[in-house]
Amino acid sequence: MSQIRQSTTVDVAIIGGGLVGASLACALGEAMAAERELADERAPLRVTIIEPQPLPSSAEANAYQPSFDARASAIAYGSRRHFERLGVWSAMATEASAIRHIHVSERGRLGTTRLHASELGVEALGYVIPNAWMGRALHARLESLPVDWRCPARVESLEAESGGYRLVLDSGEVLHAGLTVLADGGRSGFKERLGIESDHHSYEQTALIANVEVSRAHGGWAFERFTREGPMALLPLGGRRMELVWTHRQGAFDETLALSDGAFLERLQRAFGDRAGRFRQVGRRHTYPLSLITARETIRPHLAILGNAAHALHPVAGQGFNLALRGVMDLADAIGAARADGVAAGDPRTLASFEARRTADTHRIVRFSDGLIRLFGIDHAALGPARAAGLVGLNALGPLRRTLARHAMGIER
Repeated sequence: MSQIRQSTTVDVAIIGGGLVGASLACALGEAMAAERELADERAPLRVTIIEPQPLPSSAEANAYQPSFDARASAIAYGSRRHFERLGVWSAMATEASAIRHIHVSERGRLGTTRLHASELGVEALGYVIPNAWMGRALHARLESLPVDWRCPARVESLEAESGGYRLVLDSGEVLHAGLTVLADGGRSGFKERLGIESDHHSYEQTALIANVEVSRAHGGWAFERFTREGPMALLPLGGRRMELVWTHRQGAFDETLALSDGAFLERLQRAFGDRAGRFRQVGRRHTYPLSLITARETIRPHLAILGNAAHALHPVAGQGFNLALRGVMDLADAIGAARADGVAAGDPRTLASFEARRTADTHRIVRFSDGLIRLFGIDHAALGPARAAGLVGLNALGPLRRTLARHAMGIER
């Protein structure tokens, strides 16, 4: 890593070194390494990541042992392809649990839909990977790429200037960036400070996240079950563990959270049924409110917004991180194409190309995930049988079911 100087000029400054920011740095770093191998005569792209949390040491990464309570994310098969391109999939795969089958149902109705990886000729429809392990795999890859870190470091101020943005770090260092990328999940408040507004729609629901152990091997099955209270999902993890995502109306979880583990498992069993076996153990329970949040601007000259800072979705379809990763790859591709034409990373033409790549995909996924919640959230006597019939019909129509699977896998845009 380069020595910190009082004032530094970079082509790309990435605020946030989590999964989204680190993925973008890997994508740009891979392109920079390829340019070096080709003895490219252009000035190398200068990329810096600013991350407030200290990274685990190499010894800690090598000694990684996932706990029972490790939080995890579902990544689509298309995201695996992106991680292969970034050179990190082989490391991530060591802790990945394959989703080979998906079962979709509505409680109290007979209709179901099943999706199978074998129908698509692939190993898995997706994978579930501990978040911490994904981060460590990305950070380990970055150690071999020509990318600079400021970590732990915090951006104290961010102001537009001629040709880019001026970032002042808590160390006193000043970065002059041709392109600044907000990949911090929106936690920093920089969007608001820059006057970028977001549309908020509260689902008036709360998600409970916990890992559970089931009585029989899950066989790579993932379950999505719609109930009157809200959707619930079970995702396969290592051994007989599964990650539970259980949504309720706001305020309805207070009593559930106060239950003993045994009483909680009994209530979960009644709500979900026996399709996954008997629930034997539950880890720590976490809750958070659910909203659809979309930034009204995702680009400005010399500025781009990625990940949850750009759009936060309901977890019902598991598309949030997959959508963010496609945004990462599209921005990296737009920067690469611009460099080939002699255009700077933060040039409005570069960012317009990026936005053109992203708009249709983002709108489609937002409509899809939001539409599912609205459709299954309507408690109307006539709609229940219609939804059940739709699930039965979808399960019977192989081509339509396979098209849905390809979209869920992120391999058909």
